[in-house]
Amino acid sequence: MNEKHLISVNDITYRYRKDAERPALDGVSLQVYEGEWLAIVGHNGSGKSTLARALNGLIMPETGEIEVGGIPLTEESVWDVRKKIGMVFQNPDNQFVGTTVRDDVAFGLENNGVPREEMIERVDWATKQVNMFDFLDQEPHHLSGGQKQRVAIAGVLAARPDIIILDEATSMLDPIGREEVLETVRHLKEQGMATVISITHDLNEAAKADRIIVMNGGRKYAEGPPEEVFRLNEDLVQIGLDLPFSFQLSLLLKESGVDLEGNHLTQEGLVKELWTLRSKM
Repeated sequence: MNEKHLISVNDITYRYRKDAERPALDGVSLQVYEGEWLAIVGHNGSGKSTLARALNGLIMPETGEIEVGGIPLTEESVWDVRKKIGMVFQNPDNQFVGTTVRDDVAFGLENNGVPREEMIERVDWATKQVNMFDFLDQEPHHLSGGQKQRVAIAGVLAARPDIIILDEATSMLDPIGREEVLETVRHLKEQGMATVISITHDLNEAAKADRIIVMNGGRKYAEGPPEEVFRLNEDLVQIGLDLPFSFQLSLLLKESGVDLEGNHLTQEGLVKELWTLRSKM
């Protein structure tokens, strides 16, 4: 992993109401490294989405500091910080402003005064990265959920931010749409186009990331690569998270005497090892 950090969060605290008994964020510190895919997971109310809003300056922490791309986040610097971070939210329909895919992806570029020729190049490039170039003249409401979310990602990508935050961006999608979006994220990460932060309660999605931070009660509960975090097993269940099906099945198979080498994070990995074991019988 590239050790250059793009985001540094130092001991931030935030309350939605000053008289709130418990902060929504309570002394949270973390680093986000260039080129990684970081998943921030937790049940509803854990603080994960509040953290995402703090990173983009949608809310300002009461205490502590956030630095993005070397810029300390303040009321004065918030617009400079937002140029470095693009956000994709939960409901793609709430993000569309154009009558066609082309218009929608171009909207932010027009607002930022990007010259027309460059804007056309960026729109074409961004839609190709998410496999939506052939839909440029389609009306967004005719698209599937996964396609809509990929267009939303293209709109963010066209602005060329250093970091893309997906705030529960797959939670309203069916399994096919969810996989389309995650495959797009994997492609962007592998091609070095952006550092990705996905905010989610779905550990099946988080298993695909390079690193996971688990939030609970406004605090950082655990941190590490997926295989390390999932070793917490029942502890994660206790705080309201469901372990990936392939991981649970790996545990059950090993308890039943199947000689697996490890607990698999993906169905593909589990199927591959089971097939290998069968071929040796």
